[in-house]
Amino acid sequence: MTRFDQLLSVLVRHGVQFIIVGGAAATVHGSARLTQDLDIVYHRTDENLERLIRSLAPYQPYLRGAPPNLPFKWNKETVQAGLNFTLITSLGAIDLLGEITGGGTYENLLPDSVQIQVFGIECMCLSLKRLIEVKKATGRVRDFEAIAELEAILEEKKRSGI
Repeated sequence: MTRFDQLLSVLVRHGVQFIIVGGAAATVHGSARLTQDLDIVYHRTDENLERLIRSLAPYQPYLRGAPPNLPFKWNKETVQAGLNFTLITSLGAIDLLGEITGGGTYENLLPDSVQIQVFGIECMCLSLKRLIEVKKATGRVRDFEAIAELEAILEEKKRSGI
């Protein structure tokens, strides 16, 4: 089980620059759908990569679904050489995304993000409107299933003036 509160706390405490996206962002905006992992788009600067590596290192990050004993080094070189990582940690599942379909990079998404408080932790989350656009762009069946609910939430927020 993913401990979202602890993962977010670790990232924020280490000063990692990230934006919550995916199912976790949908939940933050009011979706009733269950998500099993924390999806974040992270800033790919050298300094932020170092903070990201340092923050997760104590929690034994490993490639989710990879066979045991596969050589995997959790270091800056590994993250620089890749882009998106689906990891399992002792705190649960986290997807580290350098960019996302229909949204791009951290820099592209930041203007369409909002500061929120989750579990008493201040962090950035993709706006509901932009989340819907990104989910439409992925073309995945499970995202299309979520879009109707997210659009209803957006309409309700507009009606309520939120």
